[in-house]
Amino acid sequence: MVGQRFVTLLTGHPWFQITALAASPRSRGKTYAQAVAGRWAMADAIPAPLAKLKVQAVGEDLSSIAAQADLVFCALDMDKAAIKDIEIAYAAAGIPVISNNSAHRWTDDIPMLIPEVNPEHAELIPIQRRKRGWKAGLIAVKPNCSIQTYVPVLTALRQFGPAHVVVTSLQAISGAGKTFATWPEMTDNVIPFIGGEEEKSEQEPLKIWGSLHDGKLQPATAPAIAATCIRVPVADGHLASVSVTFDRNPTKDQILESVTRYLNPIAGLNLPSAPKQFITYFDEPDRPQTGLDRGIYGGMGITMGRLRPGRAHDWQFIALSHNTIRGAAGGAILMAELLVAKGYIN
Repeated sequence: MVGQRFVTLLTGHPWFQITALAASPRSRGKTYAQAVAGRWAMADAIPAPLAKLKVQAVGEDLSSIAAQADLVFCALDMDKAAIKDIEIAYAAAGIPVISNNSAHRWTDDIPMLIPEVNPEHAELIPIQRRKRGWKAGLIAVKPNCSIQTYVPVLTALRQFGPAHVVVTSLQAISGAGKTFATWPEMTDNVIPFIGGEEEKSEQEPLKIWGSLHDGKLQPATAPAIAATCIRVPVADGHLASVSVTFDRNPTKDQILESVTRYLNPIAGLNLPSAPKQFITYFDEPDRPQTGLDRGIYGGMGITMGRLRPGRAHDWQFIALSHNTIRGAAGGAILMAELLVAKGYIN
């Protein structure tokens, strides 16, 4: 699913051109159209220039791919240890790896980036290169799609000291790589458990909010996050219901001012995939809605609404993001654009 989203978003990209496609050995030698036959899940057709491109084997054809590519976007459905080895092999061969996978999210010298939130963590890349003896290669990862909804909002409110956060994440079936055609059991159904998702939702924000000291990243210790992740019958878009208690309880006006006037650290870089507005707030009581609002700014914007005082917590709100665009392929492409703009990728 994410690989297909990469293909559609990179087609016509002003900075990047797809020169090679790779997958598991069972797809080796097939055209891309043959490799995804019966499994193409995007609304648009397979881009014509890529339909006839021969698929290579991601591990076995590394040298060939490295000769054709200046960087690699990686979204693999494999054993985590195998993914780690493949990403390290490409970086060691001098190829920057922009990863959508979870394998290296907690590797201590590898940055995990939401470009508008923690672009300074890219400063780990020179440390990573010195430590590993890499010159042009690097690995940078994006976080789990589930945290893209509420981490941006809480980042805008960090001046007030979010202390305790309760999140219920209502996640689309594309997050499992499925459509309603391939997963008919999800029609008229809700599954109240997604394996591993709650741990990622609770822990990954702490790395995102961590600080760099003496060449090391120290994860944040607050807020304490309690997450419940639920699969719902929606094609795309993760929606979160969030309750927050602050050390310094802000007013509603202070929250809205902080969110709508968030000082975006990459605003001046003019990155092609960056949304015009990072976080958009809706005053209407029934917004944001998944079907209406997940595609804002090409699916790269975050939306927020229903800000209200809580009874058990200080404030409650709803947030929404597109899980396979902002939360996956689009977020990874924006990360690559940031690293190009900062000179980490030539």
